[in-house]
Amino acid sequence: MGDDGKGDGMKVRGLEDLKKLREEGLTRIYPDQVKITVGMATCGISAGANRVYEAIREGIEKEKLSIILAKSGCLGFCQREPLVDVWRPGFPRIIYEEMTPEKGVELLGEIFNGGLKKEWALCRMEEEVLFFEDEPLRYKIESGLEDRDAIPLYQDVGFYRKQLKIALRNCGYIDPESIEDYIARGGYFTLYKVLNEMKPEEIIEEAKRSGLRGRGGAGFPTGRKWESCRRAEGDKRYVVCNADEGDPGAYMDRSVLEGDPHSVLEGMLIGAYAIGAHEGYIYVRNEYPLAVKNMGTAIKKAEEMGLLGEDILGSGFDFTIKINRGGGAFVAGESTALMASIEGYVAEPRAKHIHTVESGLWDRPTNLNNVETWANVPVIVEKGADWYNKIGTEGSKGTKIFSLVGKINNTGLIEVPMGMTLREVIYDIGEGIPEGKQFKAVQTGGPSGGCIPDKLLDLPVDFDELTKVGSMMGSGGMIVMDESTCMVDVAKYFTDFLKDESCGKCTSCRDGTLRMYEILDNITKGKGKEGDIELLEELAWVTAEASLCALGQTAPNPVLSTIRYFRDEYEAHIRDKKCPAKVCNELLTFTIDPEACIACLKCKKLCPVEAITGEKKVPHEIDQSICIKCGTCREVCPVDAVRVE
Repeated sequence: MGDDGKGDGMKVRGLEDLKKLREEGLTRIYPDQVKITVGMATCGISAGANRVYEAIREGIEKEKLSIILAKSGCLGFCQREPLVDVWRPGFPRIIYEEMTPEKGVELLGEIFNGGLKKEWALCRMEEEVLFFEDEPLRYKIESGLEDRDAIPLYQDVGFYRKQLKIALRNCGYIDPESIEDYIARGGYFTLYKVLNEMKPEEIIEEAKRSGLRGRGGAGFPTGRKWESCRRAEGDKRYVVCNADEGDPGAYMDRSVLEGDPHSVLEGMLIGAYAIGAHEGYIYVRNEYPLAVKNMGTAIKKAEEMGLLGEDILGSGFDFTIKINRGGGAFVAGESTALMASIEGYVAEPRAKHIHTVESGLWDRPTNLNNVETWANVPVIVEKGADWYNKIGTEGSKGTKIFSLVGKINNTGLIEVPMGMTLREVIYDIGEGIPEGKQFKAVQTGGPSGGCIPDKLLDLPVDFDELTKVGSMMGSGGMIVMDESTCMVDVAKYFTDFLKDESCGKCTSCRDGTLRMYEILDNITKGKGKEGDIELLEELAWVTAEASLCALGQTAPNPVLSTIRYFRDEYEAHIRDKKCPAKVCNELLTFTIDPEACIACLKCKKLCPVEAITGEKKVPHEIDQSICIKCGTCREVCPVDAVRVE
């Protein structure tokens, strides 16, 4: 490694330098002493991982223990955070769940006493797949480890069993602030291969043959987009990473940027070389401070090592990347609006009769892909298109990351092969619905996606199949709903979000989403009337057909899909003035069962309009002429004596 007096003096000039860094990184990831890693992504921190980390650090310092303490990104099982990973040479890697500062301190003592604390363990890992190796890395397991089998294997845990991690391959395994950790797991070796052994046209052809489609929602073939951008006329080209993830309940891009930022950098470098670009931008929403921090650190370290900047790896190829923080607008995730924002203008979309690959940033050819797409690129180029296109379905190759949230037992971030059915995702990985309730619907594709009913649970999840049933892939949000969910209320919720996020440029979108919301709001308040369903359908059609960008074009999906599959709920709200799910308070009647009431006065004391009468030991009653149907009485009743009709 050359010393040019800059940064830390380390410049990677060739393959041998990368190999040396890899050996250094391997000793960091798999050291010859005990290592404890705490998952410190946003999900872990929100669950208390910071306090767990500090408690373990203080314990190590106080007792002067020979233990390495490190941080990592999200391992996916966000519901079980904070997660703590313990590595002892010669033993399985053990992942502990729902840790607390107190548990962390106790765990330190257990480690040196040879204990496992199996009651806290989520799983053990006795082998680990490195995508850039021919064989899995297998740990040498010593026979003296008692009760090892009492802890389930990683691949036997329901949440992980059917997953295949490609884009998420390093999240939860490496320190995102360590470039050596990334290189240890094969990082930047593909970049070296590309710059020294492949022509740009060969890279584009590999991307085309792989079948990789954009993971940002539209699903456009990545290789074709790269080819169009390379062929476009212009004196300068740009590549952009779209990390303006604004869907409610979605956090795929955030987790990749927080846990494995170098995979995105390497993907962008490969794409830029293929396209002929020398400048790139990462447009990330401002609400992701940790993602911005980790990505900024990754860029700085890559620049210091000569993996970004001028004459990368001695190849003569130059490439720089800048981070641009978004302004918080959902519509800024649309490609032309995003580019307008980078240029310093209001994030409004433009007509696409001229594509951004021909005239994008500053009217020059620009290639935009999202975080997940870029993270896939190094693996595809290294393993080959033939390897990648064997995964998935005919029209949707590879894997897809989903944020699995809502009314489901296992929530978190999952990556599964395209074509896996909704049933497998919800009942095998998610392990079903809490409290034994019935599954009702799942919404895919974010606020502009559709709601898919239980009769379609065996639907394969890919771009084409989701579109056929009135939904879409989107960036990867997957919100599960149970029998207690009102589908009219769901449509109202997402339409409310979309009307607020519309930039207002198109009358059809600005007024169409507002009018749909007003009708839905009236329906949930018992003010719906005959003809409202047909009017919603007509408004939805006009909004979709007359809007300029994908926000307006897909905004009707929640309305149309819920009408399509749950029309009976709309009719019950309008004709019978009833909410079958008992969610819309204005359509409910609250009464108190005198046989069940224990006259504890809790509901009477908390009723905001004093609609409840009765004394201690005298069953209470609700005056329907006063009741505002807020539901407070039902929430506070200790014996469920409040009846709802």
